[in-house]
Amino acid sequence: MEIVSSKLFDQFPELVFGMSTVDGGVSHEKFGLNLSYHVGDVAENVEENRKRFFSSLGIQESRIAFTQQTHSSTTVVVNAPGKYPDSDALIARHNGLFLAVSAADCTPVMFYDPDTGTIGGIHAGWKGTSLRIVENALHTAMTNFSVDSSNLYVFIGPSAGQCCYEVGEDVARRFPPECVKFLSTAKYLLDVKKANYLQLLECGVRSDRIEIHPDCSIHNQKYHSHRRDGKRSGRMMAVIGLKK
Repeated sequence: MEIVSSKLFDQFPELVFGMSTVDGGVSHEKFGLNLSYHVGDVAENVEENRKRFFSSLGIQESRIAFTQQTHSSTTVVVNAPGKYPDSDALIARHNGLFLAVSAADCTPVMFYDPDTGTIGGIHAGWKGTSLRIVENALHTAMTNFSVDSSNLYVFIGPSAGQCCYEVGEDVARRFPPECVKFLSTAKYLLDVKKANYLQLLECGVRSDRIEIHPDCSIHNQKYHSHRRDGKRSGRMMAVIGLKK
């Protein structure tokens, strides 16, 4: 099973982090290690896939808080595992509680503050990014847990890259010019990772504490991609949490 890790997060032995790929599952065809029950996969296969992935991280599903994403900027502070409806970002400060974000081209942004023990998991698709979900999540962490943004370590995960992520003018004009590349009439290439990186900098996160994974989920077959595979696309998860 191939799991995406973070060099920044690896320096903290108390922190558990990992992001799944297609590899290592029991589902058929392109579903592979699909972790979503809502994409047409066999439920028993998804259950086994989740068991394998979470076990590889040394955690139990019963200790995980899950976003139920709506491409919003809604951030929820959580103190217990379970499903959180209409949420695209979760913030917590409890050892033994883990946060999970689902993705298949959208950008997972995960953060950790070693000073306060605060963790965050953000689902940042183009809609959420344009609504500044990263800024909202960080402000929520600052307000609720006295987080200093300059102390944060942040991982921006594999997701749709500017090399492949084609959008129309209506979407492109919602982003800074440096995140958009003109392709042809009414067609642009969008860099959602960079857009989130810029929001992090604006919030006071240090550039040397932000790790951007280079992989594009659309052209790299080891990731699930809704843009590439449509309804036959599974879902990955990025999970972060503190050991008890």
